[in-house]
Amino acid sequence: MSISAPTLTATRPAAGTRPGARLIQPVYLRTELRRLLRNRRSVIISLIMPPGLFLLFGTASAYRAQSAGHGNVTAYIMISMALYGTLLATTSGGASVSVERAQGWSRQLRLTSLRPAVYVVTKVIVAMVFGLASMAVTVLVGWWSGAQLGVLRLVACVLIAWVGSSVFAAFGLFMGYLLPSENVMQILGPALAVLAFAGGLFMPLDGGVFATVAHFMPTYGLAELTRGPLVGSAPSVWAYVNVVVWGVVFAAGAAWRFRRDTARV
Repeated sequence: MSISAPTLTATRPAAGTRPGARLIQPVYLRTELRRLLRNRRSVIISLIMPPGLFLLFGTASAYRAQSAGHGNVTAYIMISMALYGTLLATTSGGASVSVERAQGWSRQLRLTSLRPAVYVVTKVIVAMVFGLASMAVTVLVGWWSGAQLGVLRLVACVLIAWVGSSVFAAFGLFMGYLLPSENVMQILGPALAVLAFAGGLFMPLDGGVFATVAHFMPTYGLAELTRGPLVGSAPSVWAYVNVVVWGVVFAAGAAWRFRRDTARV
C-alpha cells in the first residue's frame, strides 16, 4: 500500500521561540503516528503476525505444563514472539523514510524550518510507539493463552525489549535511506526472519557452529537480554557488547545516509 505524504501547515512561532528549536514537535509527531496507522501492511505485519505465530507455535498443552526458568514454555515463546513483533514494528517504522524520499517529502522538509534532527527523532519515537503496541498485543494474547510469568518479571522483559528495539529503529532508518522504496519491506521482512532464526530468537542455541555464528547476529544480544528475567540467569557480557556494537553501527549508518540525503540539492 502506498503512503501519501502529509501536508504541513505553516504556523507562526511563539514570540522568542526559534522555529524548529525543539527536538519534539507535537503536531508533526501526531501526523506521523496517524500516517503509520493508516499503513495497513505495516499494521498487519507488526500487530497481527507475531501473535498469530505465537498462537500457532506456543499454545500446546505440553508447553503450558512445562517450566522454563521462572515461567513456562508458553511464556518463553510469548516473550520471543513479542520481541520479534517489536523488531518488525520498529524496523518498518524507521524504513518508512524510503517512501517519503521517493515521493519528494524529504526534499520538501528541507525547505521548512524543521530541523533534520527533529525529523530523525520523530521517526524513532513513532517506530518505538508502534513497537510497544505490537508487543502489548502479543503479550495480551499470550497471557490469555496460558503464559505463566510473574508480573514484575514480565514488565522487565517488556521494558528491556522495548528499549533495546531502538537499535532496530536505527536499522530501519539506515535501510530506508539505503534501499529502494518500492521493495524495502519486501527485503527487510525476510531479512529480519533470517536474523531472528540465526540469532536464536525462535529457538534455544545448544552449542556448535550455529551458536557461535549467532553471537554475531544483531538479534542475539537483545534476545538474551530480553529473556533474562524469565530464565533467571544473568546475560553474558557478550550480549551487552552485541547490542551496543550493532546499535552504534546502525545509528552511524543512518546518520551517514541521512547526511548524504540532506546534502543533495
